[in-house]
Amino acid sequence: MLITSPVYFIFLTAIFLLYWPLSRVRALALAVILFANYFFYAKWDLFLLALMPAAASVDFVIGLGLQYSERPLVRRILVFTSVILNIGLLIYARKNLAISLSFYAFQALTYTIDLYRRDAKGTRSYLAHLSAVSFFPTTLAGPITRVQTLLDQFEKPKQLDPADGGRALFLIGMGLVKKFLIADYLAANLVNRVFDFPTLYSGAETLIAVYAFALQLYYDFSGYTDIAIGSGLLLGIKLPPNFNRPYAAENVADFWRRWHISLSNWLRDYLYYSLPGKRIKAFVYINLVITMALGGWWHGQTWTFLIWGLLHGTGLAVVRLYQTKVGAQKATGAMRIVNIFVTAHFVIFAWIFFRSPNLETAFAILSRIGSFTLGLANVSAGIALIMTIAALAHYVPKRWYDFSLNLYIRAPFFAQAAALAALVVGLQYVVHTGATPFIYNKF
Repeated sequence: MLITSPVYFIFLTAIFLLYWPLSRVRALALAVILFANYFFYAKWDLFLLALMPAAASVDFVIGLGLQYSERPLVRRILVFTSVILNIGLLIYARKNLAISLSFYAFQALTYTIDLYRRDAKGTRSYLAHLSAVSFFPTTLAGPITRVQTLLDQFEKPKQLDPADGGRALFLIGMGLVKKFLIADYLAANLVNRVFDFPTLYSGAETLIAVYAFALQLYYDFSGYTDIAIGSGLLLGIKLPPNFNRPYAAENVADFWRRWHISLSNWLRDYLYYSLPGKRIKAFVYINLVITMALGGWWHGQTWTFLIWGLLHGTGLAVVRLYQTKVGAQKATGAMRIVNIFVTAHFVIFAWIFFRSPNLETAFAILSRIGSFTLGLANVSAGIALIMTIAALAHYVPKRWYDFSLNLYIRAPFFAQAAALAALVVGLQYVVHTGATPFIYNKF
């Protein structure tokens, strides 16, 4: 069930109408959430109805053991079992199921690792754990949410806040626009064609396609995040932000504080901090490279993803070394613009390897760009217009976005719903081919 499909919004509406009348009775509210979770996954693969409860049940028992056991050896065995279980689930799903369970595995591991580190109190409620660990808006492509954060929210009595409802509808609408009108349009009309057959295009067309992919990936993934966060808000659950104008970053470290924030935090908290050698200065830089290399390898077991990860790991190490030697000074004026320009182009260069199916394609893309041929016959006025709008929207001041959001929230509910319905109808009229799967669903 794609979260841009009409079926998803019928499903979300039904859960919304069922959830709130029962929300004051905690067990019933959790039962609705759990039903929604498993119904959502069953639409992808019926086998998940057996696989996910089984994995979550094992983690729940492990969590109880970590809450009650004080013996270091027992605690290590328990957390190691959880890590092996969830990594095994991740690998199995990639090879055998219609969807990836990477984000489920990452989210599940926050619970057992936090308990092992004594950073979370845990729960004794089996129903609450099952509901939190598989919360349906988050587990296809994030944002990765600490299970303890969801448990804390499930514990609190909730009322439907009109402001949160308006914010939810606004985010869902923005997500649909990002997906249909920008990401899918750029993919279908330029990006896929160039990356499939790079030798057929001029250097200028290839370079524009690389820029277009950077915009496509951002709007595709942030569009998913907007819909996921909006879906959570409709059920009174606040999910963490995942993007903050990443191409306005001033260095690679700043980029990873703005791009896929929940994964960046997960890699830092659960992988980087777990690597050995923290007391040796050289290992600080080596571990950054290892962390990002593994992050690249997680996206796909190919040389292209590994190179992408190594590029970012090296970039992070260079930034850390520079800041250690010089200090983390805030650039201003023209220097800040230069930093943003250089960082954005480093990231966009690395995206070539991320997008290319193999090294041959990546080198062909670079070769075509290096040919300096200037034909633009395959770049339509529509492509130019959409890319201009996408770039300007990305760099629009945050206060403009907040003003638009608050204006929408202050409107009457029927006006908000009517605006969203009109948007959906308009998108269905404009988009004839239907939505493609979100890029990060396959990871």
